[in-house]
Formats: sequence, structure tokens, C-alpha cells
Amino acid sequence: MGAELELFMFSEKVGQGLPMWLPKGTQLRERLQNYLRNEQEKQGYQMVVTPHIGSKSLYVTSGHYAKYGEDSFQPIKTPKDGEEFLLKPMNCPHHCEIFGHKPRSYRELPLRIGEFGTVYRYEQSGELHGLSRVRGFTQDDAHIFCTKEQVKGEFLKVLELTTMVIKKMGFENFTAQISLRDPEKPEKYIGSEENWQAAEAGIIEAVGEFDIQTVTALGEAAFYGPKLDFLIKDALGRSWQLGTIQVDYNLPDRFELEYIGSDNKTHRPVMIHRAPFGSMERFISILIEHTAGKFPLWLTPDQYALLPISDRFLPYCEEIKATLAKHDIRGFIDDRAESIGRKIRDTELKRVPIMLIIGDKEADNQQVSVRRQGHGDAGIMSVAEFITYFDGLLGE
Repeated sequence: MGAELELFMFSEKVGQGLPMWLPKGTQLRERLQNYLRNEQEKQGYQMVVTPHIGSKSLYVTSGHYAKYGEDSFQPIKTPKDGEEFLLKPMNCPHHCEIFGHKPRSYRELPLRIGEFGTVYRYEQSGELHGLSRVRGFTQDDAHIFCTKEQVKGEFLKVLELTTMVIKKMGFENFTAQISLRDPEKPEKYIGSEENWQAAEAGIIEAVGEFDIQTVTALGEAAFYGPKLDFLIKDALGRSWQLGTIQVDYNLPDRFELEYIGSDNKTHRPVMIHRAPFGSMERFISILIEHTAGKFPLWLTPDQYALLPISDRFLPYCEEIKATLAKHDIRGFIDDRAESIGRKIRDTELKRVPIMLIIGDKEADNQQVSVRRQGHGDAGIMSVAEFITYFDGLLGE
């Protein structure tokens, strides 16, 4: 369906599991990102950009290399003897370095750093699956550095943001999974018992104050901390794991992060990892399945198609398109030499939500004949009336 809708593509020459976003797909993901970026800015997040690679020593410090190095893309060697880099498998080590690049005060906390960061993981070829399992993907990542006293409040704010995002996308059937350590396999995790107990207790306490359906899963924690994973069911009843919130006492330890408290002493911050979408690729793949390509009107790349009955109506169509563009209404003109019936069928197949049909009557009266996918004819309107009508549909 992604190929049908011209959202993304794969190329053997580029490499397996490395999606390339076509113009319509790029518009879709940019709107998703802009929506989340705006919501984050309201909550005081600051956006950053970090490189696609990092020194191998960065991931040795974080612990990612020991856990995933053998199964990841292998180090990139440079002409300099002994110098090695890795394709970025995670954004969090870079964000730790951003926190630690200058002295910090308790007055700066919580510090919320966000990034739509692309990461790379070498999934085995047999595990690759469309957009949902790829080797290069973009996370809607953010890391909150806070005091121990702020953890609960920050966790609840992230929980509220994540559930709001999920519902905005039309997913009403979801469960939060409290992912804890496997007590029988301590070798899988890093950090002290004290830190793990504090992190796990913090998640359980915060979730207990939020009205959300939960399950608990042992052995599903990240190697550095417990997490809350969001399991979403699509329109076909299939379950997917998307967004995540993680409480981490360990990476601040490994990177020796500090801030000066109100007592003028140094303290270790706590780190909350969060990604409401999880990854843009997997989220969009599930959104495509869930909606069958019929995206919410505010999100869809082409919101309307102008369908002239003959070429002589093209100048009027261009006028309409220019007027609608001024009101941020997106669409295109189907100027093919096809019958109006064929144009309507093809527009239906492309899942374009609104058709504006232009013939003699519409052109003579400066109107448009409106047809909605799945709803049939909506009547003949002036362009101004259509804009009002369209704004009402956005609110549905």
C-alpha cells in the first residue's frame, strides 16, 4: 500500500532495510513531526541535532557496544591508526554528552532535549519486514534530565503526552506494558540493585496514578533501565509495540553527569528516555494498515483533487488551487485526458479524501461540486463555502 500511495520505496542498490521517502511520504512524516514538535515546545522541550555516527568509545562508555556491538554495523575505520566510528544505534549517548558539555545547576532541571534522530541497527535480512522492521529509522526521541524528586512528575507528563499523541492518531485500543528486569538473569543488565529498585518502583507508582490499562512483563526492560511500552491494536485487531518511556539511573552514572544542587554539592541526575511514536517508520507502517491508507484529513498529503471535465476548465482549476493554497489546503489538478468517471475511480484508489469536480455549471457560477470519499456528493458550493466546509471537517 505504501508503494501504491507513493509514500516510500526500497532499492537493492541502496541496500536492504533502508527506506527512501518519496515526496508524499515525506510530507506525511513531516506533518507528524511538526505536530509532535509543537506539542513538545509547549512543554519546554529544546530540539537538538546530533551526527549519524559517533566514536566507538562513546558506545563503549554507554554500554551499547558491549550489548549490541557484534550484531550491529561494524566499526568504520579511518585513515588515522586506531580511530573507529560506529553508525549511531541510539541517540541517548549523544544527548548525555550535550548535558555534560558545561556545568549544570538544579535551576536548569528538568532539562528536556528532543531530536528526530536517525539511527542504524543491523537487523538480519530474514527479520526485515516492510517499514515495520528496517535497518535505518528515525526516532522521535527525547531525554529528560531531572532530579530524583522530579522523576514522578516528569514521568506523568510524558505519559500524558504519549497517550494524547496515540489517541490523536486514531488508536483507541492500547495497553501500557510495564517492562521490568528478569530477576533470574541479572547479567543482562547494567547498574546497581539500588538504582534498579528505585527506577522500577518509580514507574509502578507513577502508572498507578494514571487511568490506563496495564500489564507487567518480566525480562522486557532495556539493559540500562525499566520502561513503559505502549502496545497498540490496529483496526484488524493486531497488536504492535510503539511508543516507550524509560527511567534510567545508569547512563548518568556511566557518563558521570552532574549538576550542582541547592546545597552547593554535586548530584547525579536521573534520565528519562521517551519516544511517543517509537520510530517514524514503524508508526507510519501501522498507521497505513490501521487506516487502509485513508489518513486523517489534517495528515493526508493530498487533501483534495480537482477534476476538470475538460481541458478548457484548467485555468479555473488553477485559480481554485491558488486560493486553497493560501488557506493551507493541499491538493492537485488531474489534468489527464481521461473521462471524468476514470478520474473519479483513480482518485478513489489513491485515497484522496475530497474531489472537486469542475464542469460548465461550476465554472460559470464560480463554484465547485464537492464529493467526499466514502460519503458521496456533498453538494455544489462557492470556493469560500468549501473552505468553511473543509475547516469543519478538520475538526471532526
